[in-house]
Amino acid sequence: MSEKAAPATKITIEQVRHVARLARLELDAAEELSLQANMSEILTYIDQLNQLDTANIPPTAQVGEAGTPMRDDVVTNRPAPDEMLANAPAREGHFFKVPKIIEG
Repeated sequence: MSEKAAPATKITIEQVRHVARLARLELDAAEELSLQANMSEILTYIDQLNQLDTANIPPTAQVGEAGTPMRDDVVTNRPAPDEMLANAPAREGHFFKVPKIIEG
């Protein structure tokens, strides 16, 4: 049974601290080490992806269906001022009545 070797560190603690500072994160020493290991693992995986032969694969701008799905613009909630104003603390006609906030 072979043990899996720990991945080589691809990012330094100083780089972790720099990224944390950019993200406005305050990390203790244990969190810095954990983040260093996680980021190194991510970079190792990216290195594996970079080794793939993609010469015969056409560039792709998106993988999903092109365009934005559209729907008909239909009014589904007809204006009903009496219902909308039913719980208003004060109203005047079909409008909310609010206290004057501009001194004149």
